[in-house]
Amino acid sequence: MKLYSLTLAFYSAFLTGCSDSIKLANYDMEDSSIAEFVSDSSPKGSPDLLSAFFGFDSEAPAISNFVVCRGAAGKDASPVIFPYEVNLETLQAGDFKIVRSDGSHGKIMCVTPAPAFDVGELRTILLVGEYGSSNNQPATVEVIGNLLSIDNRINFKGRIVSVTPLENGPSMVLAEMVPSEEWELGKKATFLPFGGGSGCPEGTKQIVRVVWSGGITKPGGKEVDDVERQSYSVTILDIEGDASTIAPFALGDLGDGDNNHKLCLDVDATPIRVWFPKGLLTDPREDLNPETFRQISTPNAR
Repeated sequence: MKLYSLTLAFYSAFLTGCSDSIKLANYDMEDSSIAEFVSDSSPKGSPDLLSAFFGFDSEAPAISNFVVCRGAAGKDASPVIFPYEVNLETLQAGDFKIVRSDGSHGKIMCVTPAPAFDVGELRTILLVGEYGSSNNQPATVEVIGNLLSIDNRINFKGRIVSVTPLENGPSMVLAEMVPSEEWELGKKATFLPFGGGSGCPEGTKQIVRVVWSGGITKPGGKEVDDVERQSYSVTILDIEGDASTIAPFALGDLGDGDNNHKLCLDVDATPIRVWFPKGLLTDPREDLNPETFRQISTPNAR
């Protein structure tokens, strides 16, 4: 009876996690964003896309059918990172165009923020389809539909970014301070490795969110631990303006298989920069990360 209850609880958690992820996917090939959301003009100087990363070449795993989008298994997959979170009501598969290195156009079948859909993470959009190979890789991703920032101030239509090649490892593309209302201190990760990451522990004084170009784990697929935590180097400025470096006392946003880490800090000094050494993290294809760093920004256009 106990085994039956545990089995039932497992399948219930699995189906709930799948439902939460899969319902975020969009398959619409036409841009049909609601008219009142649409603005063809963006604030002057609004930023470009941060990155696009050719993560899978016809090798998205079987579980992708249940947690990414229908039919995703065995397809190409590329996360695209936006400078701000996006309004998911304006997100459609037809909003994007992928051009291969030979000039031909790839086919996108669905788009989704999964698995990066915790609070504050809706800037990573995964493009799934058939749009490249190791011999003819995707070269650029362009937003061709009306896709807006979460506050509807910025229309990303017309933004274009070069694609990081398949053989390259993941790198940091953004580091930002996390507003206190998004901290979720003490939160446990979901039972399954998708659908919600852990929070920083109680006692945290500041949190820096680090966004990588692709999904990140230890080599072999295990979650990061103290080796990676101690390898993060955060430059801080004290009240007199003197700089020093520290490691976060804990890491958050673990256990959900996405491209984000929360660096949990127990100091009041101002964080200004994050650095990470090469060769400790891999993407799902086991490509190792290069040495990478980012200046820390304060989020806006929330």
